[in-house]
Amino acid sequence: MSYQTEPRFEHGTPEKTGILLINLGTPDAPTAQAVRPYLKEFLGDPRVVEIPRLIWWLILNGIILNVRPKKSAAKYASIWLKEGSPLRVHTEEQAVLLQGYLSQRTQAPFAVEYAMRYGQPSIPAALRKLKAQNCQRFLVVPMYPQYAASTTATATDIVFRELQQMRNTPAIRTIKHFHDDAGYIKALAANINEYWMKNGRPEKLLMSFHGLPKYTLEKGDPYHCECLKTGRLLAEALGLGKEQYAVTFQSRFGKAEWIQPYTSATLKQWGAEKLKRVDVVCPGFVADCLETLEEIAMEGKEEFQHAGGGDYHYIPCLNARDDWMHALTDLVMDNLQGWLITPDAAELERSRTLAQAKGASR
Repeated sequence: MSYQTEPRFEHGTPEKTGILLINLGTPDAPTAQAVRPYLKEFLGDPRVVEIPRLIWWLILNGIILNVRPKKSAAKYASIWLKEGSPLRVHTEEQAVLLQGYLSQRTQAPFAVEYAMRYGQPSIPAALRKLKAQNCQRFLVVPMYPQYAASTTATATDIVFRELQQMRNTPAIRTIKHFHDDAGYIKALAANINEYWMKNGRPEKLLMSFHGLPKYTLEKGDPYHCECLKTGRLLAEALGLGKEQYAVTFQSRFGKAEWIQPYTSATLKQWGAEKLKRVDVVCPGFVADCLETLEEIAMEGKEEFQHAGGGDYHYIPCLNARDDWMHALTDLVMDNLQGWLITPDAAELERSRTLAQAKGASR
């Protein structure tokens, strides 16, 4: 095996701590040509689809990649911003703001980058950017509040795979989840309460999380339990009774049974019950994306109202809210304990160690 050549090092350059935010991913453009390679990378990940590889390769390449890119591109086009993909725009803004918030909290040298598990900027490219800035310690932050093997684990898989190519590997830490983090829950509740202050309250609040096949729960994935805990803590923070909200799961794919209740079925049921107003929030996403802006805000509204429901409100994700950015900064700082050393402090420690060594040799 040949290893990557290390960035050129100059003596006296302070060591930095690198923070890498990772989100799911996005195509480069809302076109079938751009969506196809993105879907191939995403759906070709064995962490995402746990079907025997040969069978799935035939299905993916023979059917899905010939049909789905055009349909998905149309959906992306309906939510695309002039700056680009909403997920990439929001994640980049979060990285920039985190850099600024951390600068207010510490004088220790650090760098913040962001990456996408699928698409651009890639995780290997972001890691190389951090290495080029003399980052010798990496904190990896998958931006998924609830842990799942198909999201958090596949992101860290790529990180560790890239480290295997490095000659001088950095120290590394990862954040597994923050589904019950007090700052995250508080920001979610504040976001909803502010929306309600401006727009009134609904009859019911639907908390919709990304869905996973039921077998992932049976095989020990904690995702389902962590979603339920987030829902319970958020309901408590909002002062909601059990009859005032529901936790459901969206984005079912294929014919296998997924964890329930399904978001779509619940919205249709509530519509048939003639609820006058339903609000929907997606606490499993910290940045708006295709799933929230198209599937929930648009398709969900159509399903609810077509079934007979009244007003339908989608409450945006946390995105770059100030309270969320403070919570994210707190989360990062908590996980950097012992790493954020200023150059002066590092030099003082070296001098102390040298003095102790000289004293011991006498």
